[in-house]
Amino acid sequence: MTDFEENSWKPHEECGVFGIYSKNAGEIPPAYACYNGLLALQHRGQESCGIAVNDKGVISYSKNMGLVSEVFSDSVLNRLQGHIALSHVRYSTSGDSVRENAQPLVMRYIKGTLAIAHNGNLTNAYELRKELEKNGCIFQTTIDSEVIAYMIARERIGAASIEEAVHRAMQKVEGSFSLLVMSPQKLIAVRDPNGFRPLCMGKIGEDIVFASESCALDAVGAEFVRDVEPGELVAAGPSGLKYLQSPAKAKRALCVFEYIYFARTDSKIDGLGVYETRKEAGRLLARQSPVEADVVIGVPESGIDAAIGYSEESGIPYQKGIVKNSYIGRTFIKPTQSERERSVRIKLNALESEVRGKRVVLLDDSIVRGTTSGRIVSMLKEAGAKEVHLRISSPPFLWPCYYGTDIPTKEELIACQHTTEEIAEMNFADSLAFLSLEHLPSMLKNRCTGYCDACFSGEYPTEIPDYMRDNKPNDYCTPIQRL
Repeated sequence: MTDFEENSWKPHEECGVFGIYSKNAGEIPPAYACYNGLLALQHRGQESCGIAVNDKGVISYSKNMGLVSEVFSDSVLNRLQGHIALSHVRYSTSGDSVRENAQPLVMRYIKGTLAIAHNGNLTNAYELRKELEKNGCIFQTTIDSEVIAYMIARERIGAASIEEAVHRAMQKVEGSFSLLVMSPQKLIAVRDPNGFRPLCMGKIGEDIVFASESCALDAVGAEFVRDVEPGELVAAGPSGLKYLQSPAKAKRALCVFEYIYFARTDSKIDGLGVYETRKEAGRLLARQSPVEADVVIGVPESGIDAAIGYSEESGIPYQKGIVKNSYIGRTFIKPTQSERERSVRIKLNALESEVRGKRVVLLDDSIVRGTTSGRIVSMLKEAGAKEVHLRISSPPFLWPCYYGTDIPTKEELIACQHTTEEIAEMNFADSLAFLSLEHLPSMLKNRCTGYCDACFSGEYPTEIPDYMRDNKPNDYCTPIQRL
């Protein structure tokens, strides 16, 4: 957790991807479509962003550290001319937060030029990287996405088409990947066999659009077609769409935290609306852990949806009791501990008129290290709240994630070190309850055909290499220094 990252007390997802294939650069210039799509996906990564555009086989790109609105201007977008484009927003869970690791990655090899944008985390990247290095590959980044690019380039030498090369490479990588690949003629979307990360497809007239979330399709005026299925490859090219399916049989395992926190409220993932799942979590909490109170409030943003559900189920009125400052930008420097503690007040502030003298039920989506929840509870009590009852719309974090979510080691997870009662006392709450693990299927309306809850249950859907268990979960380069 960095000291300067906005929402640094929350788990972070690695990134978001957006791409468009247009035969004639039709209704919207591809670079501008990517820009609008990335704005809609900004919540998935705020460290860096980039856009790569294909103009009749010539791929140009622009990427840098910062928010989408900071990195791109009209002058930059106007220089990115072409009929195919892909783009990326990043939060680093594998590799350092530096410009060299920003995506898309653009590589030139014997068959031409290749650009990729990757959301996820490979669990066998370390072994693959060492194998590639022994064969003479020189890596320019410290991210596992570059391993994917090399694997595709190597397979392309003997494959009849780029989609066949991508398909072959995907049989050799393990872990989570929702991936966009751009060649001189085609745009390819592929999702790992477990479907850890979301990926969907839409269209604008005859143009084909791929995005991490459906909200990005809405942002560019695209019609939602369907989700890319786990293990599926979809290639858009001059002859239309081509589909390939992975032969690997895998347990469907969409990250359940997409519904709880990562995804934007107005998105639908694998046919299920994010907003309705978060409201349902609140309803379940009201039934599971009721309390006598005067008002229900939510921590912006994802806690608000659960608070509405809690209010509807319990009959306790919902009020906007916390205001979020939406204009602070991505970062703000906090050089001392006292300033770091005050940083919550920069982002959030209590509405005294709605909480003074009242018993408050406070809804939030998760507790990781437990430091910030206490500051929010204290803030409400300083504003006059008589009682604050903390309700969390997810189970407690007990296990690290190896698939691209920046969840700390067990030693840093407060729920691994303390009981619920102890956590409540440490956070100055009058009571505390987490959504039970058994209620996750109900939260998903029993409509999700398979999801990963390993960070709560410890039941990982794939084999985790020993070196990953022994090191920081999402830094596959770390064993190079530590072994």
